[in-house]
Amino acid sequence: MREVEFKDLPSLVGQETGVSEWLEITQERVNKFAEATGDFQWIHVDVERAKKEMGGTIAHGYLTVSLLPHLGHGFMAITGVTRGINYGSDKVRFLNPVKVGARIRLRQKLLAVEPKAGGLQLRNECTVEIEGEPKPACVAETITVLYGA
Repeated sequence: MREVEFKDLPSLVGQETGVSEWLEITQERVNKFAEATGDFQWIHVDVERAKKEMGGTIAHGYLTVSLLPHLGHGFMAITGVTRGINYGSDKVRFLNPVKVGARIRLRQKLLAVEPKAGGLQLRNECTVEIEGEPKPACVAETITVLYGA
């Protein structure tokens, strides 16, 4: 894990800040996401039909996005931070479906750091890779605001 002081975050702009471990996407995780969101489209939850028509079920795109905090946890230990908030996302694109049973990981790059509401706004490029696939599952710009002590 990389350690950095809050005040030094601007010096990391343009750098890759982390690559996560691989995470397997299971049918159980997909089913729980469907239950939480009410999105029971057959391509996600009907294993038999999906096997016949498309080779198997796939994860929800928003499940992939919702895993960004989990995958990115532990990339950096930022000293001098009192709190952080998720400010939003820009340019979210789903480029390749994640088949159930596939493994994904996050590769993150810090694009910008700017003053915001008494803190620092960080803009990250988040690329969710699929093991063995040349095209990523998802590319998104996420925005976080961190506040220092």
